[in-house]
Amino acid sequence: MKRISGLQSAVAVALLLMITSESTAADRLRGRAIAERWCSECHVVAPGQVRGSDTVPTFAQMGESERFDERSLSAFLATPHHSRMPNLSLTRAEIADLVAYIKSK
Repeated sequence: MKRISGLQSAVAVALLLMITSESTAADRLRGRAIAERWCSECHVVAPGQVRGSDTVPTFAQMGESERFDERSLSAFLATPHHSRMPNLSLTRAEIADLVAYIKSK
């Protein structure tokens, strides 16, 4: 049986890590779809949106704000009860996707 060299092992591990990290990375496009479906009734979530409340921040404002960093947005969205928002019951992946979309604004 042929032995695998250290370099071949390192390359195999690096490729495996790349594949794994890509499949678990947040997806801004999925985040935009979630935002348009669940958030656009109140928030302006995309350029050109004509409907939204002026009493809540836009996604662009949240994306630019240091107050709304990835950690605080994720924690907020994972909390089941919000005072002025419906319970979305998002999965961790959906939260990551939505946060990635907000922070891309």
